[in-house]
Amino acid sequence: MIHDVVAFLNNIVWGYVLIYMLVLAGIWFTVRLKAIQFRHFFHMFSVMRHSRTGDNTSISSFQALCTTLAARVGTGNLMGVAVAISLGGAGAVFWMWVIALVGMATSFAESTLAQLYKEKDSLGSFRGGPAYYMRKGLKSPAMALIFSICLFFGYGFVFGAVQANSISDAFNGSYGIDPVYTGIVITILTAVIVVGGLKNIARFAELAVPFMGVAYVIVALIVIGMNLSIVPGIFADIVGSAFGLREAGSGLVGAAIMQGVKRGLYSNEAGMGSAPNAAAAATPYPPHPVSQGYVQMLGVFMDTIVLCTCTALIILMSGIPLGQEFGIQLTQQALVNQVGSWGSDFISIAILFFGFTSIVANYAYAENSLSFIGLNNKLGKLFFNIVFLIMIFYGSVATLGEVIAMADLGVGLMTIVNVTAIVLLTKSLVFVAKDYNQQLDSGKVPEFKVKEEQEQEMRLTQKIWR
Repeated sequence: MIHDVVAFLNNIVWGYVLIYMLVLAGIWFTVRLKAIQFRHFFHMFSVMRHSRTGDNTSISSFQALCTTLAARVGTGNLMGVAVAISLGGAGAVFWMWVIALVGMATSFAESTLAQLYKEKDSLGSFRGGPAYYMRKGLKSPAMALIFSICLFFGYGFVFGAVQANSISDAFNGSYGIDPVYTGIVITILTAVIVVGGLKNIARFAELAVPFMGVAYVIVALIVIGMNLSIVPGIFADIVGSAFGLREAGSGLVGAAIMQGVKRGLYSNEAGMGSAPNAAAAATPYPPHPVSQGYVQMLGVFMDTIVLCTCTALIILMSGIPLGQEFGIQLTQQALVNQVGSWGSDFISIAILFFGFTSIVANYAYAENSLSFIGLNNKLGKLFFNIVFLIMIFYGSVATLGEVIAMADLGVGLMTIVNVTAIVLLTKSLVFVAKDYNQQLDSGKVPEFKVKEEQEQEMRLTQKIWR
């Protein structure tokens, strides 16, 4: 019965609302920000040069990026791409690219707004995210509460279960390890990491994410180099199948779009409202909220355009007929076909790193919502910790279909609320983006200081930037 209800709600959310909403929002922000993801593409990298600067009370921009990448660069890059191709054909990859490119502008919007409306907690650390800009920017505590409940459901209950499922499935496929044992180990390791809070999570992500990302890209480039002659044909197949121009893909256009957008959003999280929670906690350089928008926009590019494409090429170059394998085991078998038996071991290790860092980042996001839903006390945190760890173990032993359906629902509900909020806050977003770029064009290091008349114009009566 629960499965039927989730399937019914997913059909409404994804079939009638979210795909159109995401594409239109991405186009809206691309237009209003004057194609910032293309016009200032290289500026994203220049901002990253100073992104390791931080202080004792906050995390650095680089740590915030790694924390968000830890959540983004997870099973969506290995398992999610495989699911998209299995159900939507090669054309699904094209629509993953599309949602990422327009989603870069959406990601810029939500992370900039998170910095704009952040606040300090009792310990002097910054906190922020969608619930904060809904409450302070839109003056809507009700909307902040609704989003926080959706985020708590998604990141506190469901998304960690998906990551754990892929890890246990990979180790079961490679080594025949019972998912129960894998689940116990993952749960214990998660408990050890998350008990230290966001700073420990950020430090862990800062070390693990670059290492695992670079290693995966190197292996993918080796495979691409081995099959260089067929790469143009693979890209032609991706584009042709996306529009039904290939015979095999003529009846899969709808499925390609649906799966590409679903799995693309689940992977890069642009517009979902998750990354802003970590983005708000950073001390950016230049000292302007827009600089963190550039940093997080780069995260979407790295996640989908780089890493998801690597996985897609490995699968499509393997020659495995679609439908023969599914989920993470399709990615494993595809790499085995290319490099031999060690490919399965490599994917198992990669999914352990990808999935585990996503799990601990998920915890950080869900923990940030506790104050909005009345659980920011010792009893509430204890309840949250217990439920979070139980769901990690449950995900390890459940079926992929069960956990991914709930994940789709969690993603959908969060995104609908968040995208509505950032569209309504477009005026404030355009204002701060214009302020940043005017200073940049005049040769200054951008710095955000709110004057009284500007504050009145933007209705930022509770701004913390000074």
